[in-house]
Amino acid sequence: MEKNILPDKNGYFGNYGGQYISDELKQEFNRIEKAFIEAKEDIEFNNKLNYLLTNYVGRPSPVYYAENLSKKYKNNIYLKREDLNHTGAHKINHCLGEVMLAKRMGKKKVIAETGAGQHGVALATAAALLGLECDIYMGETDIQKEKPNVDRMKILKAKVISVKSGAGTLKEAVDEAFKAYINDYKNVMYAIGSVVGPHPFPMIVEYFQSIVGKEARRQFVEQKGVLPDAIIACVGGGSNSIGLFNGFLNDESVEIYGVEPLGKGERAGENAASITFGKDGILHGFKCKLLQDKNGNILNAYSVASGLDYPGVGPKHCYLNDIGRVKYVTVNDNEAINAFYELSELEGIIPALESSHALAYAFKLSKEAENKNILVNLSGRGDKDIDFVINRYPKN
Repeated sequence: MEKNILPDKNGYFGNYGGQYISDELKQEFNRIEKAFIEAKEDIEFNNKLNYLLTNYVGRPSPVYYAENLSKKYKNNIYLKREDLNHTGAHKINHCLGEVMLAKRMGKKKVIAETGAGQHGVALATAAALLGLECDIYMGETDIQKEKPNVDRMKILKAKVISVKSGAGTLKEAVDEAFKAYINDYKNVMYAIGSVVGPHPFPMIVEYFQSIVGKEARRQFVEQKGVLPDAIIACVGGGSNSIGLFNGFLNDESVEIYGVEPLGKGERAGENAASITFGKDGILHGFKCKLLQDKNGNILNAYSVASGLDYPGVGPKHCYLNDIGRVKYVTVNDNEAINAFYELSELEGIIPALESSHALAYAFKLSKEAENKNILVNLSGRGDKDIDFVINRYPKN
């Protein structure tokens, strides 16, 4: 099998990625890249990471056959249960790796942004475990929406810093976290929450998340004796999806779908779905498909799922779209909410609103053909979203 697609020496996937940062910061990022390359080749580092992934996180996460959904939609629907990880989502996979890397480099603190709060909880968890301080920047809008995760971060001794500028969502949280990091990068590691940002961050997060696809491919073949016909994951910044996709990129028989948020669906492209409607631009130190107005100003992203509220997307996703290996599609808020309720009611599994976008597209795809094997990455559980959904979208 061919190797997965990697960035070039300058951190580009095709036309996307790179480092749009100061020369001083480039030197620090080069140190981070060097430390990462050394760490991933270090037996002791890998043994400790694998031990924690197995005995602390609970990996491998299972692949579950959703029998009731499968009967309804006349396709075999499987779920990669990342929601069963410790902390309730895929984020813990790269957070453990990032905090271990920070500690290896002698950093005293990790700093990050969060949208839905899952990355913040996972990073706070890893920092508590490994003895580092932790600052989490979170938009005021998301703090109000995702209170359970805010409380978890505080219990884990992380400092949650409210960002009130702009729309008070993920983009603004990234803005402020980067500012704080630049002011103290010698003592702090930016533990970014997705496959975004300047090189080498997309490469680092991708590496730690690729365990999802490796496990899923092996598990699916063990259960079914064949590869899935299609795999589906939601795409905001793109960490859970790249993690799944990397296990199947070289399997030409497997169709791959990345599901972007369409938001309310009223003005498609103006506030959601960066690959589908974006144009090339620079955001947070890297080049990607980016939501912009006609004058090139960055638009505020919107989705019912806070973890998908980002106006850009990881550079590898942009490249996979360009070469046609992944089909990027959209699901709106109402479709995601319906999928949230449907999985809960038919399978007894409450999904995150982010993951509900992937589920909703699996249901759409099932209307086009029957008897297909469809694997959905259930990237997180929905505890954090319950109050919001019940209050804003009560079931009739």
